[in-house]
Amino acid sequence: KACNAYARSGRFPPGLWKQVEDGLSTVEAKIGRRFGDPANPLLVSVRSGAKFSMPGMMDTVLNLGLNDATVETLARISNARFAWDAYRRLIAMFGRIVKDIDGRTFEAILEDRKGKAGARKDTDLSAEELIAIVADFKQLYRDQVGEDFPQGPKEQLQQAIAAVFRSWNGKRAVDYRNFNKIPHDLGTAANVQTMVFGNMGSDSGTGVAFTRNPSTGEKQLYGEFLPNAQGEDVVAGIRTPMTIAQLRETFPAAYEQFTDVAELLEKHYRDVQDIEFTVERGKLWMLQTRTAKRSAKAAVKIAVDMAREGLVTKQEAILRVEPMHVVQLLLPQFDERAKVGARKEGRYLTRGLNASPGAAAGFATFDPDEAESMGRDQKRPVILVRLETSPDDVHGILYAKGVLTARGGATSHAAVVTRGLGIPCVTGCESISVDYDAAQFRVGEKLVRRGDFVSIDGSTGEVFEGRIPTIDPDFTKEADLQALLRWADEERRLQVWANADYPRDAERARQFGAQGIGLDRTEHMFMETDRLDIVHEMILAAPDYRRVSREMRALRSELETAKDEKRDGISKRIALLDPVLGDLSRRYLGSLEKLGGLQKKDFIGILRAMQGLPVIIRLIDPPLHEFLPKYESLLVQVTKLTLARGNPEVLIDSAHSDEDKEFVEEVTKAGDGDVRRGIEALLPGKQVLLEAVAANRESNPMLGLRGCRLGITFPEITEMQVRAIFEAACALTKEGVVVKPEIMIPLAGHVNELKVERDALEAEAKKVMEREGVSISYKFGTMIELPRAALTADEIAKHAEVFSFGTNDLTQTTFGYSRDDAESKFLLDFVDRGILPFNPFQTLDREGVGQLMRMCVQKGRKVRKELEIGICGEHGGDPSSIELCHTLGLNYVSCSPFRVPVARLAAAHAKLKGEVSRAEDR
Repeated sequence: KACNAYARSGRFPPGLWKQVEDGLSTVEAKIGRRFGDPANPLLVSVRSGAKFSMPGMMDTVLNLGLNDATVETLARISNARFAWDAYRRLIAMFGRIVKDIDGRTFEAILEDRKGKAGARKDTDLSAEELIAIVADFKQLYRDQVGEDFPQGPKEQLQQAIAAVFRSWNGKRAVDYRNFNKIPHDLGTAANVQTMVFGNMGSDSGTGVAFTRNPSTGEKQLYGEFLPNAQGEDVVAGIRTPMTIAQLRETFPAAYEQFTDVAELLEKHYRDVQDIEFTVERGKLWMLQTRTAKRSAKAAVKIAVDMAREGLVTKQEAILRVEPMHVVQLLLPQFDERAKVGARKEGRYLTRGLNASPGAAAGFATFDPDEAESMGRDQKRPVILVRLETSPDDVHGILYAKGVLTARGGATSHAAVVTRGLGIPCVTGCESISVDYDAAQFRVGEKLVRRGDFVSIDGSTGEVFEGRIPTIDPDFTKEADLQALLRWADEERRLQVWANADYPRDAERARQFGAQGIGLDRTEHMFMETDRLDIVHEMILAAPDYRRVSREMRALRSELETAKDEKRDGISKRIALLDPVLGDLSRRYLGSLEKLGGLQKKDFIGILRAMQGLPVIIRLIDPPLHEFLPKYESLLVQVTKLTLARGNPEVLIDSAHSDEDKEFVEEVTKAGDGDVRRGIEALLPGKQVLLEAVAANRESNPMLGLRGCRLGITFPEITEMQVRAIFEAACALTKEGVVVKPEIMIPLAGHVNELKVERDALEAEAKKVMEREGVSISYKFGTMIELPRAALTADEIAKHAEVFSFGTNDLTQTTFGYSRDDAESKFLLDFVDRGILPFNPFQTLDREGVGQLMRMCVQKGRKVRKELEIGICGEHGGDPSSIELCHTLGLNYVSCSPFRVPVARLAAAHAKLKGEVSRAEDR
């Protein structure tokens, strides 16, 4: 409260200084010295003391109470060198912390004096040299501040307390709280503490120790001790300290006492302690203790060990480990020392958005086909560099070690796909200029070409030239983590499922503890290289098949009631259209039949991998144009072919880029070595494809012909998918494999959309089961991705056994934000400026999206009590969003396979924190 009051007014609140004086009187009585007494001085320090440990983020001022008079007394009763050393430290620390004088100016004076005296270390300076340094420091203070160093001890103390309060809002403290999501309104205490001195000679020293190893979690004292030094000397590294174990040899009595006190403190606080201590003339003094910061590995080991020791309960152990610790444990990471070395060598390039965590290094490639070839066939590590990615790039992403994009946000295509695959990704690197033609990107004056080695850190967004070694964790060998997650499973109510598009993802998800598949995106299967031609043929034929088949149905209906004079004309029209429809049927339905066979194999793989567990299979969702080549690229190709018909050499002569040369190779191959013949062979097909792409272009494809609208418009596509699902399920059932398919119809906004689509698809499912003589337990559900769907959930629940919140699209349509545009243009700036509290595409917005979800759950379960409800967006792996899902009563959250262990822990946190909160309310 005092800190916040000072921050608001710039003054101490009424009564504060009286409390300080009363406290000083108590200390004086206990110590037998008086603050400011020249004959018997008490010296104090002022230390910060925030609710949450923020090591090194706020300020401390030592040796307060020293002045020109008390330093002389201290020199007489102890020794002159120690006294003047303490005084010069106070002036430098006070000047730097309280008066904002650049600390380097004090260091420069000190180094200059050491040089003149031939002193290698501070401790080599004599009392006389330290007296001279004090004089220099006081002159510097006078020059910088415009007044003398304060001689009044209480004036020193007042200013030091104010400085510690101010340090709460210092940049590093604010940045630290932002990163660790610590509230800014907590404020800090200012602890006034009696000084003890570790710089009184060879029988003194100071140190910092942890009751357990903060890096590994091992149960052993870990820390450092520096003889004849004050506290900041240990951190400053001016001398090489001793290990805490060496303290036993130097000060055996103090060491034995320290181990006893350390054990006592750990047992009292029931957590690992970070302890600062001083030995003054052989006597041990404890300066402060706080809960120790620790690595992810240490956090898990310490929590599990303490639970097994009976120091904490299993529930407390679960809450001691943050979900982010699990992330850090399971993803490949760069060796931090190697990163520091790379920076020193000038190999740091830039920073983007940390879109998909983990570390990766590989050869830069700008072509997804090359990424696939190098990664799959040549087994070479590659980093796929793109301006932005699209579904067309999936085949390259699958075999890349990492992805780097110049555009896109944390939930862009690249981010979503790579997170699902567990591939590190850095997006939104706006400082890089990507040149596909030259196959290179530029950052300032630095150039990275195709084939150059680059390293990306998806956990921090950093990008480096060259190779940086990674450290690969092994989930199966993380015994302590496995134990902790088993305890978490015993506590949590929410199930944790996974998003998986391929059998390998499903197998990995199951290894990580997934209890089902919450999202299998079938459209990603269409993007495999060996399927694209079939998909293109299907898309090219679909509109004409729909138009002609509709006309044929209308003509045949009309023929039944037509009079004789009209029948002949109708019959002729039918005869004319019949071969056209036959050809379209072969192309459209034939392509679907081929895709159905391939999808059946896909579904067999994923259902087998998850045998006995539910698998939600989402039918095709994106608009058809996403499966076709880009309009602009096709237009350029058609234009070049058209211009080159009369003069093929123009095509060859204008081929400067790799892309142009590849196109010439394609043309040459199509003409069996003859460019002219190749042009004539390719041009008609390219023109047809261009027309199809143009016909499928939409002004706002995110809200256009996609999702269930696509299935209603082209029912044969989704019927093929359902047929493949149930053929796969029947085949596995005959083998004795238990399957639980759940069919998810995307983007239903009106109950009639869902009803029409479900009726048709369920009829297809029943046909397959009847034909195969197998009964499958199945469910039909819908994605809740539109506000209208949430608002009319009671109507929609009449036709769905499952609701799955597609929170990415629901966030887009609730906020009215285009995700990729918002993140790249204004959203992150809004967060930085406090307009938005966080990125709603990373953490669910409770007040808007969350209220729609709450309403949807209540309305849906009012109609269908056993309605299964979950989420499958990127929010499914976010701890805060998981807590909301727990509160709303969802059945499951679904996230990428690599986030499953994180979600398991976060779900347990949600339940346990809720219980703690209710207990506190009582």
